[in-house]
Amino acid sequence: MASTAPIRPRARPAHTQGSTHCAYTPDGSKLVTVGSNNTIRLYKTGFDGEPINIDDCQEQNVCVAASNDFFVVGSEDGTLSLYSIPNAAFDSYLLRTSLPIRDVALSPDSKWCAVASDELTVKLVRTDDNSKLRHLRAHNKPTKHLAFDTKGETVSLACTDGVIYVYDITGQDSEDPELMRRVDGIIGTLDTESEISTKIAWHPDGRAFAVPTPTRDIQVVSRYDWEKQRSFSNGHTGEITALSWSPNGAMLASAGKDKKILVWDTKTQAVIARHSFANVMDIAWHPTNNIVSFTNSDGEVYIHPDFVAEEHVSLLKLSKQPSPFIHDPLSEISANVRRPEVNGLKPMVSRPHRDSVGSYDSLMDGPMPEDEEFVEDDDGAGYVINSNGKRLHDGADGLGDPSSKRRAVQIEYHEAFQPGSTPWRHNRKYLCLNMIGFVWTVDQDGHNTVTVEFYDQAFQKKIRINDTYLYDKACLTENGVVMSCPPTDDAPATIFYRPHETWTHRTDWKTQLPKGEAVLAISLSNSFVTVTTTANYVRVYTLFGIPYKVYRPKSTPMVTCASWKDYVMTIGNGPAGADGQTRLFYTIENIKRDEICQNEDTVALPPGATLKNVFFSDRGDPCIYDSTGTLLTLLHWRKPSGASWIPLLDTKLLPRLASGRKTESYFPIAVAEDRFHCIILKGGEEYPYFPLPLLTEFDFSVPLTSEPPSKKKPNPDAMEDDDSPDGEDGESESYKLEQQYLLKSIAAAQLQDILLRPAGGNHAQRSSLARLELDIDKALLQLLAIECREGEDRGMRALELVELMRDETGRMVEAACKVADRYGRSILREKIREMEDRRLAGEEDNEL
Repeated sequence: MASTAPIRPRARPAHTQGSTHCAYTPDGSKLVTVGSNNTIRLYKTGFDGEPINIDDCQEQNVCVAASNDFFVVGSEDGTLSLYSIPNAAFDSYLLRTSLPIRDVALSPDSKWCAVASDELTVKLVRTDDNSKLRHLRAHNKPTKHLAFDTKGETVSLACTDGVIYVYDITGQDSEDPELMRRVDGIIGTLDTESEISTKIAWHPDGRAFAVPTPTRDIQVVSRYDWEKQRSFSNGHTGEITALSWSPNGAMLASAGKDKKILVWDTKTQAVIARHSFANVMDIAWHPTNNIVSFTNSDGEVYIHPDFVAEEHVSLLKLSKQPSPFIHDPLSEISANVRRPEVNGLKPMVSRPHRDSVGSYDSLMDGPMPEDEEFVEDDDGAGYVINSNGKRLHDGADGLGDPSSKRRAVQIEYHEAFQPGSTPWRHNRKYLCLNMIGFVWTVDQDGHNTVTVEFYDQAFQKKIRINDTYLYDKACLTENGVVMSCPPTDDAPATIFYRPHETWTHRTDWKTQLPKGEAVLAISLSNSFVTVTTTANYVRVYTLFGIPYKVYRPKSTPMVTCASWKDYVMTIGNGPAGADGQTRLFYTIENIKRDEICQNEDTVALPPGATLKNVFFSDRGDPCIYDSTGTLLTLLHWRKPSGASWIPLLDTKLLPRLASGRKTESYFPIAVAEDRFHCIILKGGEEYPYFPLPLLTEFDFSVPLTSEPPSKKKPNPDAMEDDDSPDGEDGESESYKLEQQYLLKSIAAAQLQDILLRPAGGNHAQRSSLARLELDIDKALLQLLAIECREGEDRGMRALELVELMRDETGRMVEAACKVADRYGRSILREKIREMEDRRLAGEEDNEL
């Protein structure tokens, strides 16, 4: 229920009628007010007497921003002035604009001042050196309000065209910031002189900002995806003119033309207090005390002690509160992260010092008698005894190492993730994206609606589930769909499986995990359901809910899992390196045969990279996609300790990105039919949104050079009897043939591993291997023709190509001799004959 403060503060006539604004210094010692007259006032916190006046200033001052040592003021004559707080006097002019200034903001470190005016360009000027100037130019309308985020990494502009422009300012001081995002459809179009506000107010935790909307609501926008989150609505009946977060972010104060100041609870977005004050233009919370100051268009200043009523003052005493997200990204990963340990040791429990207040000795008026047995430092040598009873060397700490050389290493664990899923964005989330279809959910405030869709509608119709369990993870196959929900205070985590077809009346099953145990990742194959949990268990169920196996892997905390037929691949955090980042280890196991193919081997990630997706290809080979945009597959993974990660594609080297004018990323979906299937993401997006974009497929291309050779224009004088395709030079053709040779060799090695299993392979697989080996030899034969065409000095490389051929019948050697004869390479032909004779002689010796 909304409450009303009983005590009304007095109005302090500070300025003449007109635009009046205020700002507290970060330490809360001073309140600065500016207005339409040529006087600036400094109010000392806790002192109810007359303020300090600064008369050496401009008139029509319309904005102010303060640090502990100085404050900046912008005026309608285009002057940006800097004033010293200790001296309470004018210091210098920072900037002049040709049109009226409308807003100013100081960066968190107070080194930069952002200036918005009626000019189209927003300027950033150094407060300690006004010769350093940066310009924001990508917007095409004047800026009414602007704000730095809490880390000083971005500047957000609320422009008169109703668009919020976000600039990245982390570059060099000599470079102009680049536009990183346009946020449209939130604020309305306004004139720069309007009293209606579109002020951008960053929440103290820095993860979102609030901004007034034309519907008289206050909308929260996430900095992760710049999408709408919670909103503060149904409060004001007039346009909003000012807003400000409390220092800990637990409350939001707003003022409107309805002559009301409202105080909102951030967590519930409910109005908890209403104050009647007209024409309010600016609001400022004191950084530490229960004081709020505000100004109005009559030139008056109000300093309101005990602004938050007693029944709600506990909110002001809370620690920093989170931004009001619909689905908080931090809550999604909080269960995935294990608290870091220092230098591999468990964190020590802090104990009070012997003489500190609250310690055992302080309560007992001295140490216990048994504590009297200690080494007395008679000679002042500073003895320190280690665990072996020996004195340490000088300069060594309690662990025996020189204190100057020891440093605490912060361990960084890889976060757990569900393959093929996306985080919440507004009220929607993809639970699963793969080649079969996709599973997505919509938050309906109290329950969710889960939809399972298939690309092939003839195979299975769309499934819609009214979800009261709030499932947040899913996996989809041709047989069924499995989902899981997180635990709550009242219910444990639940796993739910629904087959697409069944011959019994019961079509699904549910099982619950032990209380407090949450699901980190789930996978589904034709045989099993695999679940990794926060208790560092791997739980395996049959397709109809029979617990098949439970074990704890060596590498924890768990990160993710994937499965194919009877094989399960689990990935977890291993030991940390010198940089403090853990190495990811994977294990591949055949669940049905109880055989381990690869045990705690390393996931090949470059330094600083993270794992984005893991899956099995359509042929059953493990694949990973990392944050560098590289797709890798695991070769020889059926041989214990014989596996190696092979790159199939580096998306940064795609020809479509060669010009450098296009910027895009790729969301991995699957590897199928010897192609990489993904979703193209533009505009800096990291995850796909609704409606689902079309899938795109790319051919594999092993990264060999920084840029594939470009095609040359066809030579009109070239002879028609040229082996290279029209319009291609030898270098481009060689590159394609080398790619073909490598990719066919990888595919042949994967197929050969299947045929070497004890069970062997079928006739179709043996025929496929024979065709692959023939294709490999054909590619080598074409490369041989290119080498012969280049000249006699390429003979050694040409002979090496023949040695790589896999044909054992001699037909490819004969073809190679014919190619050498065609180009008149008689010496090469003789070398090929000698090589073939040695091979045959070697075979005969082996037979003997």
